[in-house]
Amino acid sequence: MKKLKKRAIIFIIDALGIGSMPDFKEFDEEKESNTFTSTVLHCLKSKRGINIPTLRKLGLGNISPIEGFSPEAQPIASFGKMAELNKAKDTITGHWEMAGIKTTNAFPYYPNGFPPEIIEKLKTAFNVKGILCNLPYSGTELLKDCGEEHIKTGYPIIYTSADSVLQIAAHSSVVPLGTLYQWCKEAREIMRGEHEVARIIARPFTDNPDKNSELKFSRQNDKRHDYAVLPHGKSILETLGEKDIPVIGFGKIQDIFAGVGVPFNIHTKNNIDGLEKLTDILKGNYMNHESELIHSSSFSGKGVENIDQILNSEKELLFINLVETDANYGHRRDPDGFAQALEDIDIRLAKILELLTEDDLLLISADHGCDPTAAGTDHTREYVPLLLYAKGLTPRELGTRNSFADIGTSVLKWFEIEDSEIPIQGEPCV
Repeated sequence: MKKLKKRAIIFIIDALGIGSMPDFKEFDEEKESNTFTSTVLHCLKSKRGINIPTLRKLGLGNISPIEGFSPEAQPIASFGKMAELNKAKDTITGHWEMAGIKTTNAFPYYPNGFPPEIIEKLKTAFNVKGILCNLPYSGTELLKDCGEEHIKTGYPIIYTSADSVLQIAAHSSVVPLGTLYQWCKEAREIMRGEHEVARIIARPFTDNPDKNSELKFSRQNDKRHDYAVLPHGKSILETLGEKDIPVIGFGKIQDIFAGVGVPFNIHTKNNIDGLEKLTDILKGNYMNHESELIHSSSFSGKGVENIDQILNSEKELLFINLVETDANYGHRRDPDGFAQALEDIDIRLAKILELLTEDDLLLISADHGCDPTAAGTDHTREYVPLLLYAKGLTPRELGTRNSFADIGTSVLKWFEIEDSEIPIQGEPCV
């Protein structure tokens, strides 16, 4: 009988904050937020209810008690919350900190759009006469307001958000995907120095296939591509690569780390697709995803090089981000949608738990908050939950951790590895 792999799974429910950090007012937030509590209370008040038995059983409701949402008497996972050491509340820094990276400079934001000198450089690089929008915008509203003009002019739609991003939207019949991706690469080179945003994002869209929808256009989320800055230091992902331990990302993980330390990445269309693909890999069905389990051209660093080495490895890290709670519901201030997304995750999480063995460590957390009942559309500066599950571990209360890096440090300890070069040395929870 083949020996079971020893695996760690980092499972990120994007934006599932669990209460404001003490410094929240430094991030232009007037009132305290709590993404999870606000969502639950909204559902209880509206009589909709919220059905997440698996997350409750793991101890999510035990971290920050909510009236009307009783905590689990005997949770099966260790539970606590983590403070963010980095002074930020965005996707990049949140994920970096989990992997032990401390940011060396703050990423710039553009609440009034990008300055004229940047727009002129972009127009020159793209060889276009005009740029549309150049404002912070909701992605769906953007297509309503700018989609038709883009079709008529062929001009790229440039916009930003509450995050440190420059996004380029284009209809795939007007601007071929290859051209859009090249524009993003050129924008990445322009946005350096004082203008080095965390991510350049390609946002292709097309005609909405749903003819009954009021929306004429729809985003091609499976064709989205992020061009992130290089990590500001060594991460646990690189450490695992040096030990020939495969790291497999799902969704936008490889983009977040600009390929550094993430040689393999399985693209996902949405949360459900991502969870089904994670389940498939946990079952050992690697060959169903052979085309994506090949070194990505964006990968850099040492490590496993091909699917045969994955199949024969004795250890493995799986790292997934479930983005819809953030992108579809948090930013759009839709607590009902946020609750539905949690319920969808919960159903599939139950199936994942059934597949885990005593050689598996599951770490469930988030990268920041995005309270769907807060003012505005920005992320919220919050603690994030930490649920740690392994069949051989006795559940315990983990308290409030000093850094998201406790996740990465716990993974290293699970694999019996030490690395003093990791910038943030967290406290292991195992």
